[in-house]
Amino acid sequence: MEVSRRKAPPRPPRPAAPLPLLAYLLALAAPSRGADEPVWRSEQAIGAIAASRKDGVFVASGSCLDQLDYSLEHRLSRLYRDQAGNCTEPVSLAPPARPRPGSSFSKLLLPYSEGAGDLPGLLLTGWTFDRGACEVRLLGNLSHGSLRNGTEVVSCHPQGSTAGVVYRAGDQNRWYLAVAATYVLPEPETASRCNPAASDRDTAIALKDTEGRSLATEELGRLKLRGGAGSLHFVDAFLWNGSVYFPYYPYNYTSGAATGWPSMVRIAQSAKVLQFQGQAALDCGHGHPDGRRLLLSSSLVEALGVWAGVFSAATGEGQERRSPATTALCLFRMSEIQERAKSCSWDFQTAEQNCKEGEKPERVQPIASSTLIHSDLTSVYGTVVMNRTVLFLGTGDGQLLKVVLGENLTSNCPEVIYEIKEETPIFYKLVPHPKKNIYIYLTAGKEVRRIRVANCSKHPSCTECLTAADPHCGWCHSLQRCTFKEDCVHPENHENWLDISSGAKNCPQINLFRSSKDKTTVTVVGSFPPRRAEWECAVKSADTGRQLCGDKSPASKPCTCSIPTRVTYKDVLVVNVTFSFGSWRLSKRFNFTNCSSLRECPGCIGTGCAWCKSERKCIHPFTACDPSDYKRSQEHCPVAVEKRTPPETAGGGRVPENRSNRTHPGLQVFYIKSIEPRKISTLGKSNVIVTGANFTQASKITMILKGTSTCEKDVIQVSHVLNDTHMKFSLPSSRKEMKDVCIQFDGGNCTSVGPLSYIALPHCSLIYPATTWISGGQNITIVGRNFDVIDNLIISHELKGNINVSEYCVTNSCRFLAPSLKSSKARTNVTVKLRVQDTFLDCGSLQYLEDPRFTGCRVEPEGDTELEVKIQKENDEFNISKTDIEITLFHGENEQLNCSFENITRNQDLTIILCKIKGISNANSIDTSSKKVRVKLGNLELYVEQETVPTTWYFLIVLPVLLVIVIFAAVGVTRHKSKELSRKQSQQLELLESELRKEIRDGFAELQMDKLDVVDSFGTVPFLDYKHFALRTFFPESGGFTHIFTEDMHNRDATDKNESLTALDALICNKSFLVTVIHTLEKQKNFSVKDRCLFASFLTIALQTKLVYLTSILEVLTRDLMEQSSNMQPKLMLRRTESVVEKLLTNWMSVCLSGFLRETVGEPFYLLVTTLNQKINKGPVDVITCKALYTLNEDWLLWQVPEFSTVALNVVFEKIPENESADVCRNISVNVLDCDTIGQAKEKIFQAFLSKNGSPYGLQLNEIGLELQVGTRQKELLDIDSSSVILEDGITKLNTIGHYEISNGSTIKVFKKIANFPSDVEYSEDHCHLILPDSEAFQDVQGKRHRGKHKFKVKEMYLTKLLSTKVAIHSVLEKLFRSIWSLPNSRAPFAIKYFFDFLDAQAENKKITDPDVVHIWKTNSLPLRFWVNILKNPQFVFDIKKTPHIDGCLSVIAQAFMDAFSLTEQQLGKEAPTNKLLYAKDIPTYKEEVKSYYKAIRDLPPLSSLEMEEFLTQESKKHENEFNEEVALTEIYKYIVKYFDESCWDRLSMSMVRIAHQFHLLLEDQVKR
Repeated sequence: MEVSRRKAPPRPPRPAAPLPLLAYLLALAAPSRGADEPVWRSEQAIGAIAASRKDGVFVASGSCLDQLDYSLEHRLSRLYRDQAGNCTEPVSLAPPARPRPGSSFSKLLLPYSEGAGDLPGLLLTGWTFDRGACEVRLLGNLSHGSLRNGTEVVSCHPQGSTAGVVYRAGDQNRWYLAVAATYVLPEPETASRCNPAASDRDTAIALKDTEGRSLATEELGRLKLRGGAGSLHFVDAFLWNGSVYFPYYPYNYTSGAATGWPSMVRIAQSAKVLQFQGQAALDCGHGHPDGRRLLLSSSLVEALGVWAGVFSAATGEGQERRSPATTALCLFRMSEIQERAKSCSWDFQTAEQNCKEGEKPERVQPIASSTLIHSDLTSVYGTVVMNRTVLFLGTGDGQLLKVVLGENLTSNCPEVIYEIKEETPIFYKLVPHPKKNIYIYLTAGKEVRRIRVANCSKHPSCTECLTAADPHCGWCHSLQRCTFKEDCVHPENHENWLDISSGAKNCPQINLFRSSKDKTTVTVVGSFPPRRAEWECAVKSADTGRQLCGDKSPASKPCTCSIPTRVTYKDVLVVNVTFSFGSWRLSKRFNFTNCSSLRECPGCIGTGCAWCKSERKCIHPFTACDPSDYKRSQEHCPVAVEKRTPPETAGGGRVPENRSNRTHPGLQVFYIKSIEPRKISTLGKSNVIVTGANFTQASKITMILKGTSTCEKDVIQVSHVLNDTHMKFSLPSSRKEMKDVCIQFDGGNCTSVGPLSYIALPHCSLIYPATTWISGGQNITIVGRNFDVIDNLIISHELKGNINVSEYCVTNSCRFLAPSLKSSKARTNVTVKLRVQDTFLDCGSLQYLEDPRFTGCRVEPEGDTELEVKIQKENDEFNISKTDIEITLFHGENEQLNCSFENITRNQDLTIILCKIKGISNANSIDTSSKKVRVKLGNLELYVEQETVPTTWYFLIVLPVLLVIVIFAAVGVTRHKSKELSRKQSQQLELLESELRKEIRDGFAELQMDKLDVVDSFGTVPFLDYKHFALRTFFPESGGFTHIFTEDMHNRDATDKNESLTALDALICNKSFLVTVIHTLEKQKNFSVKDRCLFASFLTIALQTKLVYLTSILEVLTRDLMEQSSNMQPKLMLRRTESVVEKLLTNWMSVCLSGFLRETVGEPFYLLVTTLNQKINKGPVDVITCKALYTLNEDWLLWQVPEFSTVALNVVFEKIPENESADVCRNISVNVLDCDTIGQAKEKIFQAFLSKNGSPYGLQLNEIGLELQVGTRQKELLDIDSSSVILEDGITKLNTIGHYEISNGSTIKVFKKIANFPSDVEYSEDHCHLILPDSEAFQDVQGKRHRGKHKFKVKEMYLTKLLSTKVAIHSVLEKLFRSIWSLPNSRAPFAIKYFFDFLDAQAENKKITDPDVVHIWKTNSLPLRFWVNILKNPQFVFDIKKTPHIDGCLSVIAQAFMDAFSLTEQQLGKEAPTNKLLYAKDIPTYKEEVKSYYKAIRDLPPLSSLEMEEFLTQESKKHENEFNEEVALTEIYKYIVKYFDESCWDRLSMSMVRIAHQFHLLLEDQVKR
């Protein structure tokens, strides 16, 4: 389908088209990155490239020259210029920061004499070897010997420049070489090798006859350097209008600075003698304070008579002086250069000196409208296509840009058509394909790529294709997509391919308009492909499929379809219009739903609606105005001329006109100091901080980003003024480039802040070492690029989740300490990830192995001043460096000596670590008194004992004595321990008995006396909108599908549907086809349960607006399910979700009961969740495990509860801009527990503010801090700080209110943090709160660290807390249950009554008399399939976050709910689970209510088919434009393509042959595309 799309604000990505078109369309969204483009890789950096007309591409790299075919896939021949078999450069060249003309060993590469009669093509090459030798060879094969050669023709210096051109002239039509070179450089080390003859030292340009015996001897003339002119660096040579031109610039090769303005020298294209015709200076310095005096690249656009050059200002050695205006593309008219090229030369010696005294060179100015300023251009190539000037630009970060000049040579904003992933700078020369103008050769580093010159396929419609104004692209009718002319079928037929000269007005378009009082006409206009078949057109209602009109006409005349004006047609809201002939098809959808809301005539007519002129309103096209007003009202209104408004920028604003600063004496002066960071990724940055002064004095602050001069500016409003000296901006995404930043205050002058660079996302190339030990602490280094834009580094572990680690990053590397994973299994792999904004980039894996094992050590003296320590360890895979290890020797009375690491030696059995202690005076005595060695490897700390070799007699004497001593000691210790153990056990039993008595008494008292203040008013219930409710129920475990369905459908062009999707939509609306497809899919063994559920959900969305049809499909599939052999046991039907129909039923219930859920059940359900939360938070909650004292689920019971008390706080809220209302109460009393963490206290304080004021505070939890006010002192409260308790095994205990000794009545201030708010902390196993580690929990209660805090606990002591929680929510729970199984106004929801009656009817048809079967069917279809899903997942209905603890409690409630519907009597004993016992007494009452509920529904009068159809139609209308149905159709298409093969089609019945054939055609059509 081809439908023009209007530009709209940014929105979520459009759904993909069906496969195989899917991958094709997805590739269009971004510039190509080099996956499929042919690439030739050489051994050395490429120094020259040229393409011949017939013999391929020639690439010089190092000392080799390769001849390649045009596809770059095959090397045809190779020339070794220096040493056979070796391409290595004879002298190593330091690569320049940016490619510069001439900086290589290959100096000239000029194919010529091609197509000159019967003569073979020739190749002239120039090299630094042999004092600047030149050779002429045959183009066909480089392996043949040279025809002619000569020395001192080109520069013999690798850094020196050479430029030349070969041309034909004279009476004999001989070939001549005009060459300019830098023959002399200040390089003393190469002078002996490369010094030319004295007479040649000043030569700059020479003219040589290439057909003589020697290029050197057949010299026709020279142009020499003027005395004192210095060195010249020549960039290019070209012919124009009978002259040879050499662009160059004066250059100091020692300092690396340009010493004058770039110029162009002109000599005659002569066959006799070198004739100087003048020189002109080139000024491309606009927009840069120092001017741009370096010329990087050159290209002559001969057809236009224009020369293009890339100019650059000096950037310094490390590019530190690069700015957004460093480089520029400037275009000069050759006629003006020729006119101003004066015979007076200031760089060359000429025969006639026409210079006047004091005369300075006149600088030629470029064409101002085409000048393009950019931060880092390196190359240019220009051409003319379709009378449009096209320029290709290379950049220093690997981008290929394309610029199309307008009629007045006005430059547009460049398009990025290719990016090199490695960001290698583009070579200074871009070479076009000599045969196919759709390719260009892109050179960078050691690689050459063949790149397409346009991304035509990214334009999905004809209108977009032609309005893009890319002369390489056009619309191919036969393929119905935007292509190159060469890629279109039959492009020679002008009717089959539309180029940009045709204009978008010639694109095929469908028009719908009122042609008379009684009818609406549908026509097609524009250009069409050649036609042989007759035209067919039809208009159908999208809702019912009813055809409103249809027609056929001869091929020579497009058909016209007229729709009569009828009253019945006013309800037709959406129509599908189709025009076709043969295989060509054009369709469009018109939506008349919003006609009445359109207020302007052009907009009304453009959507297909009709404009009633007398009443000045938009109406449905199938209705009419007053007949008396007909002639006046139905006239087509003129299309209003659009007023040109400043374009909106990526930052969300328009570029304001720069006005002078309105500040006058007495007002504040705004001052900008800095902006951080200076580099951000192409994703943008949400927290860019600008520092300065007086920010709070401004009412409007904007940041303006200016990159490439011809592109629009980004205008960004300040996100947040943090204080008087700091403010925060959120910068949008952008492509790679450096931009100039300025800040504008209150519409005044824009104050420059300096440059800001958008760079590519980080890329990791190496992690070393890649293996570390489980205790962590080893220094790990990541090597790559662009690491200075990462937000943080993350270690991702399958069990521990994401672990944030501290990193130190520079541009090309990151260092971090490997975190400890001690509690994990010995061998485990983790993924290293980089977070940039909200994007996580995989950086590679890091393997954890068991900690190193040390077996012993030896200490040996080396003289009396040095000790040598050898530590033995088992062989392993670790790469231990000097920075990882620390060795300490203990000797004497616990004295220590640090040992300096020397090396590690790996043997066959052991690894020896050698370290030495130097500068000591008593090495021998230390050796004898040494005890042990401490080895620290990162976080691992081990003590290694010395190896000893006791003699045999020592053992014989000492062993018996030790044995006797050990026996006596063991007996004594055993008796003492036995007595001590008996005493402790007696004390423990007494303490346990006392605790049991106290806890049981407290539990009983709480049940009798505790009251919970149920929230009477909780404000507005935060219902989710229907779209998000449906998506969460349809895809409970597939969150990835949610975002692709959340596109704003009101802004989406309703007519914009792919032709294939329209065809598929029509097919699935055929009941027989759809049912057969579902059954066929389910017979495929690899069509999993997950696939079935997803397919059912996609089908529900696709038929969301056709619920009547969806219901009929549900009926058919349910009947089929009843017939299956697996349902010989009917009680099992609908019990699980294993088929499409079962998931379809769940979704159908969700759609039809959404209104009942919102209106009747929603409020009591939200009250239940709120009350449950309130009860849980009344007692201690462990923030690490989420276990709580008050719960319904035994698994979530916090039975290791400490003693706690309530603390009343006086909380003072800081006034913030987000909440400045005068009637907001900022002093609030809040009750917290002394065992609450600071984070838990924040949550309770926030909830108290909301309850008190009825509105939130205005900040997120992680944006605020708490301060304890004690007199005039303040102390910030944190979960972890320097005062946190660290337990013996290294676990940190979180700070609590009690930790800070905060008493009743203390004042707490809530303040806003300045910047860099950390996200919510995810505590690991290295932290604890209320549940302490075993090593701490069982310490003696008299211990100093936890005195009085830990007592003996038995889980069963606290089971009364389950009952207490149940009592607290009992009334709310019963209200919820009865709202579900009640009949408001004695009417059941339509869906429930309809489906229950359907099940009753099916049971009767199947002669099922057992009432239990129907009861089970109803229970499986409604409570089990819908209500339990809702009860367990409140986040499906409300905009709330479900905690794991709440999930556990709701599971108990859901189980009790399902027990109420069960027919079996539960036999519960004392050993039954507490979750079952908790509601055991209530279940019988609930069961009776359920039976009454079922009976009441059955007794209601049956619904008529008309009533049900009307209900479903209303529901369908409610959900129109809720979902992007194209996505659902695309996913359905994927399943059909994936699981269908030819054997599947054989299963279709004969009645489906025609439809199967249609679908086959659809598949074949997509494959062709």
